[in-house]
Amino acid sequence: MQDPVFNFENLQVYQKSLDFVDLAYEVSRQFPKSELYNLTSQFKRASVSISLNIAEGAGDTDAQFNRFLQIAMDSIKECVVCSTIARRQNFIDVEQDNINRAKLTELSKMTGSLQRYLNKKVK
Repeated sequence: MQDPVFNFENLQVYQKSLDFVDLAYEVSRQFPKSELYNLTSQFKRASVSISLNIAEGAGDTDAQFNRFLQIAMDSIKECVVCSTIARRQNFIDVEQDNINRAKLTELSKMTGSLQRYLNKKVK
């Protein structure tokens, strides 16, 4: 029997968002234990939110999908702030912050492109 696959799982932006979740979990392991319920939790939740909103919106109407993509975009921005705070608090170095930002920039561009495509379809 073949593994069941949902349509949203074929979206490249969804796959990239899962890669970022893996990165966020890996990076947040470096944070101090005292941040477990603060920045660590927030960074993980925001990264997971990107994937969840892409999945939740896919397959719905284009307008609804666009709305969920906007929420995903907001979570991308949240992750940028989490990474910046982690760097400023010396939980991660500048190089790791730049890696995080590069991945988030890519996700932001992909999400924005999908939003523009959906907006053209709606009009």
